[in-house]
Amino acid sequence: MTETRMSRMARRAVLAGILLLASPAAAQRKAPLVLAAASLQESLGAAADAWARAGHPRPVISFAASSALARQVQAGAAADLFVSADQDWMDVLQRGGLIVPATRATLVGNRLVVVAAKSNPVRVPLAAKPLARVLAAGPLAMADTGAVPAGRYGKAAFQTLGAWPLVKPRVVEAESVRAALALVERGAAPLGIVYATDVRAAPGLRVAGVFPARTHPPITYPIARLKASTNPEGEAFRRYLVSASGRAIFRRYGFLTP
Repeated sequence: MTETRMSRMARRAVLAGILLLASPAAAQRKAPLVLAAASLQESLGAAADAWARAGHPRPVISFAASSALARQVQAGAAADLFVSADQDWMDVLQRGGLIVPATRATLVGNRLVVVAAKSNPVRVPLAAKPLARVLAAGPLAMADTGAVPAGRYGKAAFQTLGAWPLVKPRVVEAESVRAALALVERGAAPLGIVYATDVRAAPGLRVAGVFPARTHPPITYPIARLKASTNPEGEAFRRYLVSASGRAIFRRYGFLTP
């Protein structure tokens, strides 16, 4: 093989390598960071797995109470997306100029339930006096009723039923809805107020009562891109989540979709 031919082949190899490195498929992409309500752990994790299988970097997801996550954003947390368990905390961030309003959308919905151990035969009557008698058996686990969406939905439901003054002394508040669920799982409280989808994550528990939708504000999960985000993968993942394919994953986990 002549030296000239070898030089041409070497140049072609170098050029091919440059083109490969410059192609979108081979470019180094950064995984987006998502701040999401604790009740989305299994469903959003499954959506992130599906997104990764499609060739994207798997999103990094931080789960906690929506109130805690919103405060992290207010404090300057570097993240790309925020998914709240209520509209109120998203409103707070929008008023503060911390989200891109055009990207805000309602992702999914949920139902509010009373949960108990499968070994506990109690059925919860959702009327003030009978409810108070049931709760007299022990504490009621709820997420923080002053800040966490699940706790606020629960408090609103009891107020609508005229039962909050009777229920309030029995409430043990937890930092998130999953922490309230854990109290019932461990037997620290015989009953808890959680979302219907949370029960799927606790095989030893069952639904002992369902709050009528009229008793509390609609349970909806808004999603939006944070204004500080500079990662295009964040917006791409957001679009996937609100697509028909993305929402189908949440339906499999029991969420309601708009």
